[in-house]
Order: sequence, then structure tokens, then C-alpha cells
Amino acid sequence: MDQVSARLAALSPSETLAMSQKSQELKAQGIDVINLSVGEPDFTTPKHIKAAAQKAIDDNFSFYSPVPGYMPLRKAIAEKLKKENGLEFDPSQIVCSNGAKQAVCNAIMCLVGPGDEVIVPAPYWVSYVEMVKLAEGTNVIVEAGLEQNFKITPSQLEAAITPKTKMIILCSPSNPTGSVYSKEELKGLAAVLAKHPQVYILADEIYEHINYVGKHESIAQFPEVKDRVIIINGVSKGYAMTGWRLGWLAAPKWIAAACNKLQGQYTSGPCSIAQKAAEAAYTGDQACVETMRQAFERRRDLVVKMASEIEGFKVNKPDGAFYVFPECSSYFGKKTPKGDVINNSADLAMYLLIEGHVACVGGNAFGSPKCIRMSYATSEENLIEAFKRIKSALDILK
Repeated sequence: MDQVSARLAALSPSETLAMSQKSQELKAQGIDVINLSVGEPDFTTPKHIKAAAQKAIDDNFSFYSPVPGYMPLRKAIAEKLKKENGLEFDPSQIVCSNGAKQAVCNAIMCLVGPGDEVIVPAPYWVSYVEMVKLAEGTNVIVEAGLEQNFKITPSQLEAAITPKTKMIILCSPSNPTGSVYSKEELKGLAAVLAKHPQVYILADEIYEHINYVGKHESIAQFPEVKDRVIIINGVSKGYAMTGWRLGWLAAPKWIAAACNKLQGQYTSGPCSIAQKAAEAAYTGDQACVETMRQAFERRRDLVVKMASEIEGFKVNKPDGAFYVFPECSSYFGKKTPKGDVINNSADLAMYLLIEGHVACVGGNAFGSPKCIRMSYATSEENLIEAFKRIKSALDILK
């Protein structure tokens, strides 16, 4: 009898990837699907970054790299942290991985064990809770709804901490909501965490450069918690390099060493060519980042306007990333033309895919079953057509 491990059996599949797969299947049947399910910039990687990768191939960067990445890349990341974030990190505190996703998992696997509690503010990125399960930790979900802009308060954080709390995961700018914590908000959370020295802070800052409120703020700037912060970042979102699979973490030296040890046993160093491309991304002209950010901001304004005009959607104005996360529970209980009942946001997402040919992701996967995630990382033309289809599909629900 086929029997996977209990570890794998407890794991949920990624709903974002599942919806993306379903939309690809419909496309293969010749159906014109607009995909708003995937968190991926639609821009191509900037030319100077591609040129650096091509040069790396010609220069024979085709051998194993050191497990935490080439030293010039780690130095470039340390310099970026100093220049852009005002944070001092030695290259020995930086570990490069196969995407920021692996960097997150490295940190969780190195710090969290059976019986350890991890505070995860909801809405959350789908993989956080699954990674905590893999580490045999216990997820403690703290809900932050639309009325508080999907951000937890210091009092909520304080109430969630117990002697078993090992980590809190913060994502700003946020996937799935686009919410961004201000310096004052982070200061309030840092003040609470300063009282609990056993709690580590995993700060996922992968959307740092897609920010509409000015300067990005990191919780690592507060000296009272800096020695417990693990920053996660990478080139995927800001430089349109999702497929290059190059992320990294910056952490206290002992945590970086632990992640280096773990990664050495299950993937070794990330792709050598992707590393040289990432080095060019961090050391080269940053104008491309701003060009893409401005395009995302225009799309954000367009999508918020269109989503707000859909009856029954409650929408906030995201300050970063490239998602809107409307509350859509007014459609629960309604019937489709085929007589099926929309019970939750996963049902609504499936209905919009089948009836409207627009792929979104139900909020269940993000710990917020009343909401639905829509990515606006596609052209304005696609977005206008997508919302026209969404509105038409919702209008025929009874």
C-alpha cells in the first residue's frame, strides 16, 4: 500500500499554485483566461541583469558555489542593507538560497521544533503555516481584518505571546493584502517583543521595493530586537526575477551558520548563474526598479477603483506589493446559474474561473475565508477586461 510520511500527509497543497495550474489547463483547451492568481511581475528581467548572467556563462561560472553563495554577492547584499536600510550586516551573516521561499523555510527549520509556538498574523502567505507544520511547531494565528488594514496591533501581539512562543512572522509589504507597517507601527510591535527575549522575528521583506508610501521600514532598525531579527529578501519581485530562484536571509551569525549547515545538507549553494545576475541587480542601475514600481502603483489605483465599484466588495487601498484582497462574503449563499451554492471564497474563486475566465485565489488559503486575492501584476488592458468579466459573472449570481 502506498503510504507517504505523516509529515507530508499533514501538509496542504499550495492553493495559489493550484489555481494557476487550473487556469493553465483551461488555456490549453483554448479558453482565454486572465490569470490574477499568481504573485509574479509580468515584466521581463532588466537587460543589464541578463547580460551579467550571459557573461557568467561565458566566464565559466558553472561549478558549485559556496553553500551560502559567492562572497561578492553577499558583500553586495550587505552593502544594499547598509545603503538602503541603514542596517549593518557582515557577509558572514548572509545566506543565499534557492528563492526567498527556501530562506524562510531554512530559518523556521533551524529555530522551530516540537512544542514551539509561532505567531502568524492573518491574512498570511500560504506557505508560512505549512512550513511551521513541517518543523513540527504550533501555529498561533492572530487575525487582523479589513477594519484594521490587515495589520496586528501591539496589544494583539502581547496577548498571543506565551512561554512557548519561539517566533513571529511579519510580512511587510504583505502578501496577500499589500498592507505596509509604518515605522511607528513596527516600533509598537518591537516594544512588545523587547519584553520577550525568547521570541525571534522573521521579517519577510521580499516586496520591499514595491512600496507606494515612500521609504521601506524594517523592524530590524530597532536595537532592542535587532539581534533576534531574521530578514528575508531576494530579487524575485523587485527585479522581475521570479524564475531565477535567488533569495537570501540576513540574521545573527549563529542563525546564519545554522541555516548554512542545513542548506549544505539538502540543496547546497543556489544556482551560480542566478547569483551573478543577482549581484548585477544589487550593484547596477536601480532605475528599472522604480520604473516597475510606478507601473504597479498606476495599476493599484486602477484596480482599487474597479474593485470598489463592484457591489458587495469591501476594498482597502494597499500601500505595497501587487495584490488587492477584497472582502466578498456578501456573495456567500448565492447560487450559480447551474444551481451550485457559493459557500466560501474558494467556491467564489472557482466560479469566477469557470464562469468569468478570471483566475483568483480564495482567502481560505491565507487564513481569511471572507476575502479573495487578486494580483494586479498584469497589463492595464488585462485588468480592465478581467474586472469587466468579474462584474458580469457576479451580476448573474442569485
